[in-house]
Amino acid sequence: MPKDKKKVLFHCTGNSARSQMAEGLLRHLAGDRFDVYSAGTKPSVVNPFAIRAMAEIGIDIAGHRSKSVTEFLGQRLDHVITVCDNAKESCPAFPGACQRIHWSFEDPAACEGDDFRKEELFRAVRDQIRSRIIDFVKC
Repeated sequence: MPKDKKKVLFHCTGNSARSQMAEGLLRHLAGDRFDVYSAGTKPSVVNPFAIRAMAEIGIDIAGHRSKSVTEFLGQRLDHVITVCDNAKESCPAFPGACQRIHWSFEDPAACEGDDFRKEELFRAVRDQIRSRIIDFVKC
């Protein structure tokens, strides 16, 4: 009998970059073990730089949409992972034995400068997130 997949929600403020990349990475690396979602306290749109950074490593998040964390209230989640400090402070309570985890990453969407600088920061944050997810799936 197959083991139930663990449900993971990545939570960020805008659900435009960090949480979207984390969702795509975990689904790509261990989607057979996890049902993966992402949401934000103030959802916006998926950042085009996040889409490009993920496409560079063969992960397509172009079809993702930015979602509100309220869409997940009342659902049983095994892990809620906040990927920005603001989301950590405003994360709602979820029912059951939900493990809260906090990973703080710089906000690449707030980067000022030319496109080259933005692309570099998105890549760096993507790689930091991937490293944390690789450690997470080892558990």
